[in-house]
Amino acid sequence: MKVACVGGGPAGLYLSILLKSRDPSHEITVHERGPEGSTYGWGVTYWRALLDRLHEHDPASARALDAHSVRWNEGTARVRGQVTRRPGDEGFGIGRHRLLEILADRARALGVRLEFESAISADDLPDADLVVAGDGVRSALRGRYAEHFGTEVTDGRNPYIWLGTTQVFDSFTFAFVETGHGWIWCYGYPFDAGRSTVVVECPPETRAGLGLDRMPEAAGLAVLEGLFADVLEGHPLIGRSDGAAGAQWLTFRTVTNRTWHRGNLVLLGDAAHTTHYSIGAGTTLALEDAVALAGALGTRAALPHALDRYERERKAALLTAQSAARHSAQWYENLTRYIDLPPERMFALLGQRHSPLLPYIPPQLYYRLDQAAGRLESLRRFKRWLGPRLARAAHARELSSRD
Repeated sequence: MKVACVGGGPAGLYLSILLKSRDPSHEITVHERGPEGSTYGWGVTYWRALLDRLHEHDPASARALDAHSVRWNEGTARVRGQVTRRPGDEGFGIGRHRLLEILADRARALGVRLEFESAISADDLPDADLVVAGDGVRSALRGRYAEHFGTEVTDGRNPYIWLGTTQVFDSFTFAFVETGHGWIWCYGYPFDAGRSTVVVECPPETRAGLGLDRMPEAAGLAVLEGLFADVLEGHPLIGRSDGAAGAQWLTFRTVTNRTWHRGNLVLLGDAAHTTHYSIGAGTTLALEDAVALAGALGTRAALPHALDRYERERKAALLTAQSAARHSAQWYENLTRYIDLPPERMFALLGQRHSPLLPYIPPQLYYRLDQAAGRLESLRRFKRWLGPRLARAAHARELSSRD
């Protein structure tokens, strides 16, 4: 099979690795419009389950990923000068540059052709048996056929900015700061021996009240360094990992598509779907897309049937993550509902923010129910039964209100 992957992100590179390692006769080219090593981004997160799965599918790249990742197993929250720590699942961080370098090196070693500074026009697709649109949330290939794909893009409410720092956190760290214009918060995690990622978020009125929506970048970073001085401990915030100026405030774009393929063109990763950054699943879901697509193509079924299988499998698998992402984003958008709880309770509910049940129960009552559920299996089963039903009903009302 001749395969052209458009976009040199984790999904396209990993797909090329899986296809080439399973059948060296495949002719695979990855087209990336930027120069090699020019990607923007700090660290990405993933969890033990993904690493175990990658070891199953391509041990060589999984070993390299494992070796270059940092780990944590605690979370820390800072609110009004109080610090709360909680144990958690083992998490991993790795620099986006290093992740792409590992995958690119592995792909080259297998015989995949990597073409950088190779922009592909949506009106002039490569001559290939399969064209993979892995060109991100603003996918030009998807946009060219948006009506066919049934693309919907929804902008979130809160602005956020993606930054780095030389402060190396020893845990996944949250900090919430009250200002005269409302709350602003950040979370940070390490991704190598000398740097961490910091994501700052706030309501739009807080950003406007602080003047962050109109300040030059250097002035804005200075304001944020002052607000988060306790957690940064004198370390600076850095705007761009590639040395360029102009780190931007954004609003998260949730992308969904009614179908993921058209003829021999198929969507992969953020081109097919996005989930809110606050659940830290973007890279994981992109790599899992690649695993599923490689598996479907490996059945030797006719291409339309293989692409149908891939789409069905991934849409079903994404339901839980998409629900968690919606509720996580809503938790932050409704922060004042939780921020005045005792710190240990607020942090416990921060950890429960994916729950579809939480928005419908007073926070103090939910905390007590959650503590009881830890002791009573019958209550745990009731929570698992009721939560998704409330979430589906609320989501259906939300969709109908758009019509």
